[in-house]
Amino acid sequence: KSAEHNVSMRTALSVINALNFEKFAVFPVYISKEGKWFPGPELTDPISNIDELVYTRDENDYSLIPAQFLTSISSDDIIFPLLHGPNGEDGTVQGFLELLNVAYVGNGVAASAVGMDKVFMKQVFAEHGLKQPKYVFFKKTDWEQSNANICHHIEEMLGFPCFVKPANLGSSVGISKCTSQEELNAAIQLAFDYDYKVIVEEGTVGREIEVAVLGNDKPLCSVAGEIVPKADFYDYEAKYEDDSTDLIIPADVSDDVYERLKEMSVKAFQAIDGSGLVRADFFVTDNDEIYINEVNTMPGFTPVSMYPLLWKASGLEYSQLIEKLVQLAVERHEEKQRVKHTTI
Repeated sequence: KSAEHNVSMRTALSVINALNFEKFAVFPVYISKEGKWFPGPELTDPISNIDELVYTRDENDYSLIPAQFLTSISSDDIIFPLLHGPNGEDGTVQGFLELLNVAYVGNGVAASAVGMDKVFMKQVFAEHGLKQPKYVFFKKTDWEQSNANICHHIEEMLGFPCFVKPANLGSSVGISKCTSQEELNAAIQLAFDYDYKVIVEEGTVGREIEVAVLGNDKPLCSVAGEIVPKADFYDYEAKYEDDSTDLIIPADVSDDVYERLKEMSVKAFQAIDGSGLVRADFFVTDNDEIYINEVNTMPGFTPVSMYPLLWKASGLEYSQLIEKLVQLAVERHEEKQRVKHTTI
């Protein structure tokens, strides 16, 4: 139940087709745009298109916590939440899986929640001394009561250009670049279509550099990659619907910049208490200042997405990356089982 539903479906298709069916028994669970859960039959081979993941059921044949899903889980199962955006990447599903005491791939409840909410994320980054662009945030009720004052504050504190974003969303959905007050008003209204909280960030002049992080307590970093959008910025269409963006891997950065990028990536990963995977996004200025923009706890994960491509360039193929994430999920789950839940 997310504006990133279609992106999640593409991710699921890619991961399924990269799995070793001799090693894994694969059981997909489809979640509709209305939030209805449909556990599907076992898959024994790769599938040709997304439609094969969409199960046609009677409208009443579902449950938000489906009995078939609950009763079928065993201690050997591992859940791979290939879910981008709210109701999947924000800690909600992770909390459900924690209650089931089942191993699952990726970040836990707290890291997912903080990584999804750009305001919480930036507040955590500030606490850990990570340099980042200036920003302003407000809720819909604040905007309705005092939009003129908010616009004045944004222009005074951030200036133009600036970027308006829903606080809890990814894949560049609902994001706008603004160069005037008129554009700012329209952009904020658009962002409120996707969340009750909006964040506005100053426009930072710099190259867009990303680093993939992989691991649990001892995370590793990939080579750095650069995004070169041919449009104004790396929007939804550039990410998923056209070829208007160049991905340069590895990025042409100095050894010093790369080492600082890795250090900041690990620091950001640990600041949110990350596990499994994170993509850290930065701006690097002409004089090699580095600003962290955000981390993504469930980054784009098709074979042509930046996160898998960064690891491929670092020597880890797509199928190997998936198996490594499953291994990390098992390790974290086993570690949690050693925690005491009684004083006796």
